[in-house]
Amino acid sequence: MTQNETLELFRRTGALLHGHFVLRSGLHSRDFLAATQVCGALADKLRGLDFDTVISPALGGILAGHETARQLGKPHIFAEKDDQGALVLRRGFSIEPGERFVVIEDVVTRGGRLLETVEIIRQRGGVVTAAAALVNRSGGNLPAMDFPFLSLMEMTPETFEPDKLPPDLAGIPAIKPGSK
Repeated sequence: MTQNETLELFRRTGALLHGHFVLRSGLHSRDFLAATQVCGALADKLRGLDFDTVISPALGGILAGHETARQLGKPHIFAEKDDQGALVLRRGFSIEPGERFVVIEDVVTRGGRLLETVEIIRQRGGVVTAAAALVNRSGGNLPAMDFPFLSLMEMTPETFEPDKLPPDLAGIPAIKPGSK
C-alpha cells in the first residue's frame, strides 16, 4: 500500500478527521487520524523482521498493536499509565531477558510514549528490534533511535503551541480525541 493509497483509505473510511484537535503531545492541529483498517499493511512491512512480541503504549497504540500482532501471529502486550501518568506494565504482562520486541503506535508526533515503552523493554532485559506506527506525523523531528522505525505514511500537519493558535482555530472549541 503506497502512502497515497493509505491516505485515500483514511479519507474514504472517515479515519482522517478535520477540525480543531488537541494532540497527545499538547500541540493543536486541524487534522486527526483515527485508523483501524490499515494494520495489515503495517504487518506486511514487519514480516521480514525477527522478533517475538509486539508491545504498544496505551491507549492509542493498543488497537494498532493488537491487530498488527494478530495478523503476524505474534503475542501482544501493552504498557499503560500509572496514577502519575508514567507507562508501566500491568495485567500480568512480563518481559523476559533477551525477548525481542517491535513497538507499535498508531500515530507518532514527538515519539515520547514510544521511547518510554522502549525504556520499559530495556529495563527488563528485552531487546527492541524495531518500532512502527501507522502514521509518522513528526515532520522529521523524531528523536534519534538505535533501531529501525517504520511507518505506513508520513505527514507534516500544521501544529501550533496552545498560546499561538491562528484565529480560525482559536475561534472553535478544541477536541482531544487521543489519550489523556
